Amino acid sequence: MRRTPSLFNWKPMTAVTDSVALGLDFGTESARAVIVDRNGNELAVCESAYRHGQITETLPTSGAALPLHFALQHPADWIESAADATRKAIEQSGIDVDRVVGIGVDFTSCTMLPTTTDGTPLCALERFQNTPLAWPKLWKHHGAIEQTDRMNQIAKERNEAFMDRYGGTIGLEWFFPKMLETIDKAPEVAEAAEVWLEAGDWFVWQLVGCDATELPRSTCQAGYKALWSAETGYASDAYFTAVDPTLAAAARDKMPGRMLSPGQFAGTLCNASADRLGLPAGIAVAAATIDAHAAVPGVGEAEPGTLVMVMGTSSCHMLNARQGNPVDGVAGIVDGGILPGMFGYETGQAAVGDAFAWLLKLLNLDSFDQLAQDAIALPAGADGVMCLDWMNGCRTPLMDGTVKGAFSGLTLATTPAHMYRALLEASAFGVRWIVDVLRDGGIPVQRFVASGGLPHHNPAVVQVYADVLGSEIEVHPSQQGPAIGAAVLGMIAAGESKSGFTSVADAARAMAAVPESQKQIVKPNLDHEASYRELYHRYRKLADVMQTL
Repeated sequence: MRRTPSLFNWKPMTAVTDSVALGLDFGTESARAVIVDRNGNELAVCESAYRHGQITETLPTSGAALPLHFALQHPADWIESAADATRKAIEQSGIDVDRVVGIGVDFTSCTMLPTTTDGTPLCALERFQNTPLAWPKLWKHHGAIEQTDRMNQIAKERNEAFMDRYGGTIGLEWFFPKMLETIDKAPEVAEAAEVWLEAGDWFVWQLVGCDATELPRSTCQAGYKALWSAETGYASDAYFTAVDPTLAAAARDKMPGRMLSPGQFAGTLCNASADRLGLPAGIAVAAATIDAHAAVPGVGEAEPGTLVMVMGTSSCHMLNARQGNPVDGVAGIVDGGILPGMFGYETGQAAVGDAFAWLLKLLNLDSFDQLAQDAIALPAGADGVMCLDWMNGCRTPLMDGTVKGAFSGLTLATTPAHMYRALLEASAFGVRWIVDVLRDGGIPVQRFVASGGLPHHNPAVVQVYADVLGSEIEVHPSQQGPAIGAAVLGMIAAGESKSGFTSVADAARAMAAVPESQKQIVKPNLDHEASYRELYHRYRKLADVMQTL
């Protein structure tokens, strides 16, 4: 006999128009939670710093010094900061938590870790808590130099086809070099590892609480950082065996799970995670995506040909295109890697905001305010001072972390403003080089959108970029592009019946696009066009010289 629900316990279903999504954005230093409704209203944005931050000098357990180039994180920080930020966002928004229909996650990548089959990070086990390579390796961990060189050499010797998707180079910060580093330097950790995975996938796994065989793996993270494609899967067993038989065995046996595109339904929020976050269980959870990539739907861009520039300490520039041409120097071309139905191209610059901060510190100055005013007042070309912006190596198009930056044309008349103007221009020339590489490869680049904190905190950067590119740049008003993008993906994971959206593109336009009348557009100073054309050629010549040193 059917039992009629008590009227005192019954709650009406949330109407589609009331639906909101939670976006969780995991950066290098903190986690952010944003609550967004289906019309794009940001109801709350809250941030929570990781208790241990970046672990780069000593292990928090033993205090032992870490080797050079190590950058680790504490997995408990991700859980604690996400819970703290989410609870604060719920309180700030004042919403009824039953309105939350979906959760999306973006994460720094490649940040990866080894775990047991139940998801316990090996660094949480007593036997490995003082072993550095048992800890999650942050995206910027550069300990796998030797392993990266070995993987590249063998891939080139074997003429591996997957290299075409990565501009001919496997990156130092990617998944398998970091796994191989552990195999080489901490074999006891590699042997004990039962699951290897990206941190974004690990966090989604914790949210949905499924068995390891069903853990959701992001095709975005795998496609850009782990040599995976929808057509062929991961790199071949023969290639991995040629590199190291233990690596091949780990790729075969220790990477269980389901491959899911960003926005695909990964499962529902389990009871344990619901209790931590202060949300009801059963909310739809989306497969993870890379933080910078989430900014594309996060700024409402769903069409091909727009370069979305996520500008922060470093910059990641993403472009969607209808065609999937191999392009030399572009390390990441993935079918559906950013948005479904298009090829996603990932490019980037290794030092942008942190290069500006470095110069400020070097010059012993406290603020950019006066420095920026003085720099913008100078003529294009900074009175002959030129900079090469490789303070942390060159990502696109060289994929070489060993090359060095430079200043040239210094005289006794050079001022801090000259050096800052030259660095701004160098960063802009780096973007122009990326655009040239894409266009030379047959990939249209038609529009530019700037996102992230840097365009808002430092408008001089965007103006110089516009002048060098000779093109308008739209500055998106939200400083939370990745978190908004994660919320968009969470809304899609909830399904049309709860979100009202049938595609990521539709949700992105509704939740993140800016009306034409409200767009903030930075226009180029075309009087500088001829000067910057010549200065760009000089920049490229300086780059050629520095590559030989």
